[in-house]
Amino acid sequence: MVAEGPSTKFVFPRWANYLLLVLVVGGAGGALYVPVLFGFGASPRTLYVGYQPEQPVAYSHALHAGKLGIDCRYCHIGVEKGPHATLPATQTCMNCHSSIKTDSPNLIRLRESWATGKPVEWVRVHDLPDYVYFNHSAHVNRGVGCASCHGRIDQMDVVQQAMPLSMGWCLECHRNPEKNLRPISEITNMAYKPEPKPDETAMAAQLRVGNELKQLYHTRDKTYMTSCSTCHR
Repeated sequence: MVAEGPSTKFVFPRWANYLLLVLVVGGAGGALYVPVLFGFGASPRTLYVGYQPEQPVAYSHALHAGKLGIDCRYCHIGVEKGPHATLPATQTCMNCHSSIKTDSPNLIRLRESWATGKPVEWVRVHDLPDYVYFNHSAHVNRGVGCASCHGRIDQMDVVQQAMPLSMGWCLECHRNPEKNLRPISEITNMAYKPEPKPDETAMAAQLRVGNELKQLYHTRDKTYMTSCSTCHR
């Protein structure tokens, strides 16, 4: 008899030879992909920018602030005086709507509020965490315009969050406030842009004006502006 040679049968199929390589590459790729995915997916720019809740009254800023040119401070009376911009009372709305659009079905909730004395339950759009201290008056009285934080409100039929309002986003402005400063007379002018000099770009004009206003308004130095206690009190 002829002795049998070594067995030519395989315990595992040939593709199993590449399994270890696939696992190593997949593991390394996953270790990179998961943090990146989480970082982008959980960032304020992804989660909050574009937040646009439905309000109890269909109020259009594009109409009131844009087309009609009503100043922000007519409704948000606290913006220059304290931490909160304040939402308008029904009385403020009825100053006009007691004689304008009195039969509009869009204003039923407003008329009910006026009749019962119960305030309109507006849904908050821009909501900072409770551990963050933010004072509107400290910003607008030093030349930070409404559009810097809220975007082009005058073009929004339904208000949405335009900026991330994250810690990093705030710190970027605190480190370089000249990018956003404007004359106090222009804080509610959504379309404001400084007039550039000949051969000067729009950004260069903003930096020039912003640096001048930093001196004029005695803007605090970066040490104070980026101190933890400035915003976390």
